Amino acid sequence: MDLRAHTRKFTEKDNRLASLSYFGTFAVYFLSLYLAIAHADRWYVMLPAGVVFAFAAVRLYVLQHDTGHHSLFETRLQNEIAGHVLSPFTFAPFEVMKQNHNLHHSNIGNLEHRETGEIHTMTVREWKAAGFWERLGYRLYRNPLVLVPLGSAFTYFIRYRWPKNTVRFGAWGVIMHNLVIVAMLALLYWAAGMTGIWIWLAFSFLGGMIGVFLVYLQHNFEDTYWDRRPDLNPQVAALQGSSCLDFGWFFDMAVANITLHDIHHYNARIPSYRLRQCHYSLPPELGLRRIKFPEAVRALTLKLWDEEKKCLVPFPG
Repeated sequence: MDLRAHTRKFTEKDNRLASLSYFGTFAVYFLSLYLAIAHADRWYVMLPAGVVFAFAAVRLYVLQHDTGHHSLFETRLQNEIAGHVLSPFTFAPFEVMKQNHNLHHSNIGNLEHRETGEIHTMTVREWKAAGFWERLGYRLYRNPLVLVPLGSAFTYFIRYRWPKNTVRFGAWGVIMHNLVIVAMLALLYWAAGMTGIWIWLAFSFLGGMIGVFLVYLQHNFEDTYWDRRPDLNPQVAALQGSSCLDFGWFFDMAVANITLHDIHHYNARIPSYRLRQCHYSLPPELGLRRIKFPEAVRALTLKLWDEEKKCLVPFPG
């Protein structure tokens, strides 16, 4: 089977589906935020509404990620405009996020360019050569109780105010992005007071934690792929080095199919609304692995890349 030709069948953009996904997610985002704030004194309404808001925020981030690949709407201009509009709602300045993410795609699975990945991974060899403080810092960094909550707070609320490569890819856009967020917070305070601010922050933080959890699982699982040039195989890195998380149709829909990350890395031109159809139309003989939720949780215990065994392993006992 010609996998490249097969995936090209699913790269057609459809503005009707894109608009439904884009504006529909915005509608859920604002409605759930309104319900959470309006019923802040009723936890049985506020909490479910807040969780829905958090997942809507994750969806908006995934859609912005699509616009960065120009794979959501039909034209480049439509994607660029949509990506900039999404920016203050995802906390990610569009142009810098887009360029940094493209660097990630171009270096997927490359041990010599791990700085372009979202989650840093040490090799076993590097761990053995590291000193006490470096090991302690890495242990804390890879601890899920640190990585997920503190990683979310740091990434979305602090780091993205001035992301890496900002000067290279557009400082002015980042400054405007931050000013728009301040204006949005002022508007929210005017409309709903500190209750609105705290609810928005709390459930945005939850959305960030969901996002960090998914970002971790996209490339950190036992039989992922890392290698060095000239042995690095980009196609193997895309398919084997990226995960397919099989958490069910509803979860895929809730996060705009970012769970199907293997096919996305193989062909980033496939819109999120066609990823599931593309992945599940592939023949079983390709042997693409699908990771269930229990295995995904176990993957949080894997910390180091073993270059000899070609797998991700826990810290040495």
